[in-house]
Formats: sequence, C-alpha cells, structure tokens
Amino acid sequence: MVHRPKYDDWSLPKGKPVPDEHLLETAVREVAEETGFSAAVGRRGVRTCYTVPEGDKQVDYWLMRVTGGTFAPNDEVDELRWLPVDDAAELVSHDHDRDVLADLARTDVPRQPTLLLVRHASAGDRSDWDGPDDLRPLDRKGRDQAARLAEVLPLFGPTAVMTAERTRCRQTVEPLAERLGLAVEPLPELGEEEFSDDPETGLATVDRLLAPDSGVTVVCSQGGAIPSVLMALGVRPDGLTGRLWPPCAKGSTWVLGGRPGALSADYYKNFEPS
Repeated sequence: MVHRPKYDDWSLPKGKPVPDEHLLETAVREVAEETGFSAAVGRRGVRTCYTVPEGDKQVDYWLMRVTGGTFAPNDEVDELRWLPVDDAAELVSHDHDRDVLADLARTDVPRQPTLLLVRHASAGDRSDWDGPDDLRPLDRKGRDQAARLAEVLPLFGPTAVMTAERTRCRQTVEPLAERLGLAVEPLPELGEEEFSDDPETGLATVDRLLAPDSGVTVVCSQGGAIPSVLMALGVRPDGLTGRLWPPCAKGSTWVLGGRPGALSADYYKNFEPS
C-alpha cells in the first residue's frame, strides 16, 4: 500500500499512460516510479470505475511479483507498507481498492502465468507465396508486430522461448529471444499439422509447460493449433455470442496459468498503445 501526501490517502500504485504505451506497460512503469520496485506481470486483476471531480475514471489492474528494487520516498509517495490482504483492506481509503484486494485474495486461480501462447504475426497471403508454406516469412506488418512483442512480453518474465517449426513462427519470437538473451527452442508438437495428427502429445507438452514450477515459457504456434489447445483446457469465448472458438488473431497472446478447472487465461489481441 502507498500513501500519497497530495491526497493524504492509502491506495494502490496506479497512474496514467503516456503516448505510445500499452496499459500493461503503464502499470509496470507506474509501480516502479511510485514504489522503486521492478516487477514481473501476473494475471489481470479487476477493472474499477468511480467518479472524480473531472468525471468518471476507469483503472485496470494486474497482479505482479517483485523482482528487485527498494523504496525511497518521492513526490508522489511518502510511505509504503507491505501488508496481508485483510490488513490492507482495513487501511485502504477507498472502497474500489478493496475490490482489487478481494480479487488478489482469490485462491481458485494462480497469480502468475507459466505459458504465453503467441500466434505468429502477419505473414501475407498464402496464395501470394511461391515456396513451401512452412517457409513463408513475416511481411512488414508482421515484423512490426514481432518487434512490439519483443518490447512487451519481457514484462511477464519469460525464462524460455519455443516455437513451432514454421519460418513465420520463428521470426515472430526471434526479436523477443534476442532481447532476453535466450535461444529459440523448437517445439514441433505444437505446429498446426503436428498437433492435428497427434493432439495427445501436444496437450501433454502444454500440461508440462503449465506446471507451477516450470518458469514462464513463450510458445509461438498457429491459428489451427492454439484455439484447439484452449478448448481442451476449457477456455471458452467470453461475451462473444455465437462464437465457438476462442479468439486468436495474428500476433496475439494468450497468457495462461494453472490447470483446467483452475486456469487463468488472459487474451491480448495486440499490445498497441491504448
């Protein structure tokens, strides 16, 4: 909990985005600026809405795990306290922050993800490519999407980068791996055709990567495999009437933690600035 001298209140770190920033980047930056701590992003928290003199205000939250840093009083925050959730709920000045704390206290889903499923970025139209489809590369839009993924996905603290054996899949995560100083490891069983031929092996691999002690693995795959994996895990479209399959846009990311029945699944269509 942070104390803000300007308002003389106890609240949770938060702030406003700057240009060219996704809200996820805003959240990590604001935590660092107000508390001095770096953090790895976990599952989404709740969205709060309340009224301030300027009008209605909406705030999105994420759970995070501290990875380093120390607190020093600053212009925005003059005191910081680490507290159990119940004690924090008593201290906090605003009811909407208690909703965030109640979500934090959930035990039915894990707080941290272990698997980031990325669909390969844009690779043009198959009919416009003369070579084998497995070798079809990213187009200009796809290269831009891959660069954006390399900027944002490190916020989740990945420890491994894997890919289906398609050129467009590998090119999607190569900039990320380079930024993290990791090798891109092949994961053929999560390719589209390979998964269709042997879904049992593919799902066994996913189950292994979802293990709570497995670190955070980024896997790049294809639009014919990722929705099938999600359906097998029990992920269903939320608020998409008449849609059977979970969404899976090119360059999108599913952030997963836990197991079927106790699974957190957050979908990011892209990481374009808010």
